[in-house]
Amino acid sequence: MKKILVIDDEVPTLDMLELFLGACGYEVLVAENEAAGMEIFEKERPGIVLTDIKMPGKDGLTILKRIKEISAGTEVIVITGHGDKDLAQRAFELEASGFLNKPLDTAELNDALERAEERLKRSGASD
Repeated sequence: MKKILVIDDEVPTLDMLELFLGACGYEVLVAENEAAGMEIFEKERPGIVLTDIKMPGKDGLTILKRIKEISAGTEVIVITGHGDKDLAQRAFELEASGFLNKPLDTAELNDALERAEERLKRSGASD
């Protein structure tokens, strides 16, 4: 089963994504903050990470940058409730594989996951 990590400080969002992604066949790992998320990432090394941009402490762009430093092949999809085009541009400059606005649209999320999976296949990465 493919692992996916979701980092978001909003518990309802974590719960919804855990249910949705689980139904899509993923083993879902969840974290409510950057520190917990990075700890899980370093231990489990999931192929895909979804992270919120705006959280207390370190933001999603910092998480994206750290994950890419540790594992350049990991696909990171950034989610936000703020719809900021500058944030989206910065995320893509840091090699995010997707940028989604809250509330999440399941079709857009599926598209982002398919793109991430395809990039993982092309790179030869697993999990």
